[in-house]
Amino acid sequence: MNTTSSPSVILPTGKGYVVLLSGGLDSSVLAFCFARAGLPIKALTIDYGQRHSKEQNAAKDIAAALNIDHKILSLGELRPILGEGSSLLNQGMTIPEGHYADESMKSTVVPNRNMILLSIATAWSIASGLEGVAYAAHAGDHAIYPDCRPAFADAMNDAIKLCDYTRQELVRPFVSLTKADIVKVGVSLGVPFERTWSCYNGRAAHCGKCGTCFERIEAFELAGAPDPTRYAPR
Repeated sequence: MNTTSSPSVILPTGKGYVVLLSGGLDSSVLAFCFARAGLPIKALTIDYGQRHSKEQNAAKDIAAALNIDHKILSLGELRPILGEGSSLLNQGMTIPEGHYADESMKSTVVPNRNMILLSIATAWSIASGLEGVAYAAHAGDHAIYPDCRPAFADAMNDAIKLCDYTRQELVRPFVSLTKADIVKVGVSLGVPFERTWSCYNGRAAHCGKCGTCFERIEAFELAGAPDPTRYAPR
């Protein structure tokens, strides 16, 4: 594929949005989309008890590159509430390897994560006089993660519109795009992909074996773009 032809991304207009910035590939491209379009944004990263802080450090780098207001909110005390069933939280569980299509990848689901994160981001949007929240759910997330599916996002958007006297909305510009599409968009915007982090393991380099590494590798290949990610020797 030719990376010079990137998909069009439809962005809203208005007073600005809070972008959920995990530090991963998708949310970093989303932040670049808003910033390069000249839309006012704030970036929110939430520590909800993840087993490593690699993504949070990446989020700092991306926010610094864009020179945008960025907050990291620690909600580590959520871990007892979220339980021990997710391998992204439970240090005693093994991160599953292989493609996202594998049944084992469901162990990476964190209970009700996006509803919690979107609710907090909406509160910051309201308090900041902005018009809503943007998150980077994409078509490749739909099979594994219920809170990335269009039906969930539509329902959350309906709720967000009703939660305050001011106009609020949930924006998800990537909902119909594949990860390869997002890579193409990122290439066109000059996103420093080497500063983003996707791997579920918090090692010195991406493991290259977990579901999100598989997806990342495949996305660059399908997009026909060089992958600057440092992976552990296979």
